[in-house]
Amino acid sequence: METAALARRLGAAVKKAGTNKRSGWFTSHMAAASRAIMERVPLVDFTLEVRDARIPISSAYEDLRHFSSSSMHIIVLNKMDLADRLQTQAPKILSKDTRGRELNKKASDLGIKKWLEYFGEQNCICYGINSHNKDNIKVFLNFLQARVRELNKLGQPKHTITMMLVGIPNVGKSALANSLHQIGRISAAEKGRLKHAIVSPVAGETKDISSLKIASHPNIYVLDTPGVLPTEILDAEVGAKLALTGAIKDCLVEEQELARYFLAILNSSDAYKDWKNLPSEEVERSSEDHKAKLLGIHEADIRRRKQYPTDHTQDFVVRSVRRTLFETVSSFKENLENEEKMGKLIEAQFVALREVFHVPLGSDEDGIYKVAKKLLNLYRTGRLGHYTLDDILRNGH
Repeated sequence: METAALARRLGAAVKKAGTNKRSGWFTSHMAAASRAIMERVPLVDFTLEVRDARIPISSAYEDLRHFSSSSMHIIVLNKMDLADRLQTQAPKILSKDTRGRELNKKASDLGIKKWLEYFGEQNCICYGINSHNKDNIKVFLNFLQARVRELNKLGQPKHTITMMLVGIPNVGKSALANSLHQIGRISAAEKGRLKHAIVSPVAGETKDISSLKIASHPNIYVLDTPGVLPTEILDAEVGAKLALTGAIKDCLVEEQELARYFLAILNSSDAYKDWKNLPSEEVERSSEDHKAKLLGIHEADIRRRKQYPTDHTQDFVVRSVRRTLFETVSSFKENLENEEKMGKLIEAQFVALREVFHVPLGSDEDGIYKVAKKLLNLYRTGRLGHYTLDDILRNGH
């Protein structure tokens, strides 16, 4: 199948990039960060392993796999808003912690979905979040404070608790640290300048370990750490998923291949069927013109907006992309299980999307690159559906 073939090609490219000591994804900075993190793990009270909810297995922090620590380990599935909602549901408690069966029963009553059930069966404490949702973060902070109280009951009460966020690049550790700090600071009514961690959509932007206070009585601090990848990614499919979700810098693999991989995933799913009832472009533009006239916008401005709809973050452009993808897939009658046929559909979609994105018919390579960049942006921000790329059965469970 084309999806598997594209994954193998991407995985090979990722593996090749990792062998380049100067420009590869595992840099000397990442190696130093890994050592610094492992030195601190035994010293903290909690290790919060942040994973991408779209790839709950593939985004595991490998350095922890063979590391025994006395700190409490919690798996945090971030970006739940981008994952398949039939497979994940946030925010929920997932596992057998010190309350054992009682907690599991409560989780079951709340309707935990298959990934959360899976981690619970592995005797893991796990939690699903969207680090940009304030209400979600408030509940998560309460959950962490409850774990601290339980920890203090089991031993000598501590006045200061440290929690370290660890994970691969671009899973949202810094965004989570900032949200916890902001919510905790407001809850504690603390004043002073708001210190924050640097957040970037680009993998590998966090360079140092920083500390942020998230609660008082007892004082709780969270350590934000740089993202670290394993020294070698052996599984091609894992490498492809890491690249598609942005854990590996796009410059290390071809964006065109990433976009093709995403289109293969979309075409093989049922996600595009949700766009069946989108209004036609003519109907939509007529409606927009009517709204604009009611608002008193000059006719020339209406024409200008029609002529230059280049910002793909605008709703009408997103709807045009969805409509185009639905039409191309639903009208394609050949067997998508065939690698050659899937490739034919993907190339037709690239051609159709050039018009939607208003990419001029210049160099074919440059045009495909521009389409790929815009398409990846829409996928990664959830505008083209929600996808969980890992499969429990595929991982041997």
